[in-house]
Amino acid sequence: MNTRKNNFYVITGGPGVGKTTLIDALKSKGYSTVAEDARSIIKQQILKRGDALPWKNKDLYALLLLNASVKSYHAISNKNDSIYFFDRGIVDTICYAEMINFKIPTEMLQNAKTHKYNSTVFILPPWAQIYTTDDERKQSWEEALYTFEIMKKTYFDNGYNVIEVPIGAVDLRVDFILKHI
Repeated sequence: MNTRKNNFYVITGGPGVGKTTLIDALKSKGYSTVAEDARSIIKQQILKRGDALPWKNKDLYALLLLNASVKSYHAISNKNDSIYFFDRGIVDTICYAEMINFKIPTEMLQNAKTHKYNSTVFILPPWAQIYTTDDERKQSWEEALYTFEIMKKTYFDNGYNVIEVPIGAVDLRVDFILKHI
């Protein structure tokens, strides 16, 4: 059974484009938000010296990311009373799996088909002036550019209307998103 949660909006894009800053700004305006699962998985794996990391065991990392994304969706799936902004969604995991040439398990594809967000997805383009790497973000600028293009295509291929959020101050980005929901 396909379920579309019209009050669930995804904000996506490549690494280091300001997604978390934007999510935090929306939260400060009183909107409900769901944090990115990828960073928490990476932090947990580093703490316990696990290898389910995007620079070690990418396949296991992809599976953990899928499970976490579905769990985040389910945790609030019965909430229809307010708008929720997700820092990435289940489709991001499919994109990642495609990028690393991981054979996408049927379960992963099924989860993307049955756990739908609002048909409008907001994507943030690469922004060289703010892009940095850190202990959890190790992608090069070229990988960030590639991720953006593949992410946009993957959401489109999964039936979403992808709207590019212009580069600019966070308050302008917030206003842009709020005008499009």
